[in-house]
Amino acid sequence: MLPTPAIAALREKFPLIAELMALQPLSWFNPRIAPAAEGLKDVGLTADDVADASARLARFAPYLAKAFPETQASGGVIESPVVPLPAMQAALDMTSGQLWLKQDSHLPISGSIKARGGIYEVLKHAEMLALDAGLLKEGDDYSLLASDAVRAFFGQYAIAVGSTGNLGLSIGIMSARLGFRATVHMSADARQWKKDKLRSHGVTVVEYATDYSVAVEAGRQQAENDPTCHFVDDENSHDLFLGYAVAGQRLKAQFDAAGVAVDAHHPLFVYLPCGVGGGPGGVAFGLKLAFGDFVHCVFVEPTHSPCMLLGVHTGLHEGISVQEIGIDNLTAADGLAVGRPSGFVGRAMQRLIDGYATVTDEELYRLLATLEQTQGLRLEPSAVAGFAGIPAVLAAPQYQAQLETATHLVWGTGGSMVPEQEMAAYVARGRALLAAGAA
Repeated sequence: MLPTPAIAALREKFPLIAELMALQPLSWFNPRIAPAAEGLKDVGLTADDVADASARLARFAPYLAKAFPETQASGGVIESPVVPLPAMQAALDMTSGQLWLKQDSHLPISGSIKARGGIYEVLKHAEMLALDAGLLKEGDDYSLLASDAVRAFFGQYAIAVGSTGNLGLSIGIMSARLGFRATVHMSADARQWKKDKLRSHGVTVVEYATDYSVAVEAGRQQAENDPTCHFVDDENSHDLFLGYAVAGQRLKAQFDAAGVAVDAHHPLFVYLPCGVGGGPGGVAFGLKLAFGDFVHCVFVEPTHSPCMLLGVHTGLHEGISVQEIGIDNLTAADGLAVGRPSGFVGRAMQRLIDGYATVTDEELYRLLATLEQTQGLRLEPSAVAGFAGIPAVLAAPQYQAQLETATHLVWGTGGSMVPEQEMAAYVARGRALLAAGAA
């Protein structure tokens, strides 16, 4: 924690810090928001980079269909449905616009948004090694990578990552299936079932009694000490970011197929749960490329882990953590339990994200129970955080003229692989909180 005088100075310069320290839900809309054409220049990546990532995933589709039978119906494409939520919209008293859910909670292989960036980075690394070794050449059917001989080749190499849970699942499962020696360094807030699942796939799980930042640093050290080890850097990886960004054009195609217009008269508001920032940042980048100024992105974080809001609002980015201002970084939203944000994402997206909101753990449980009751959909606590951003947008003066014809999309980031007993406990707690509020 920073010395008291330093915190006092920060609070004087940035009054919002006092509100964050009070652990009450709040919202902040970005005064530096810029037209997409200008803000995209900050990223250092382009539409061509995203197209390259999309093409790489297409090359790997035959392999994925062979290695993961659950992807055969989609031809090896890892993608999730987008569905309307009329009953949830009514429960939230949204009287205008339309509410939709992007079900990354049901992405195949690892059941969360991390199946986008995490799996993509592992595939890119595998492609590079296989091409360099002459095991692949341009035009090959990538399903040949499923052979025992290629798996033995990849077994000479290691992949490491630090994670609160879902990124570790995607990296670990994909790496192990290809044949890599995979190690996931998991922070104290990671759920036991995620550790068990990884171990069942042959992944080495190293547990820490501390938070996400320590797990990441341990993974980084492992890679530095092993020349055969590739470290997946959740805080700074451009490859992760691009894997997430592919979602933008795919969502555009889904909305086109569903007859959902996104234009000057039909703005799109997208609500993204945010931890270290890579997933929501990459998705938001892809959305800005796909929809330009017609899409407005809002990041939502737990009141106990508002690291991206803190970093962007102060301009300090990774130079400040929530712990340094006395916030404990303890939350039921394990995937969002991050105290220090990605400096890369914060700087890259600082003029492209419309706003930020925070949400209490209790509200997350209420939201997941409401979603289950109204739509029969079950998501984990961190995955429903986006819903908490909606009231902030509905109340914001700058959006009032656009709300009648707006589309609101909540990015549901995980939950389909949560064990039934654990999910039932989440729902029961949410229902109890709803009942207590109604009493």
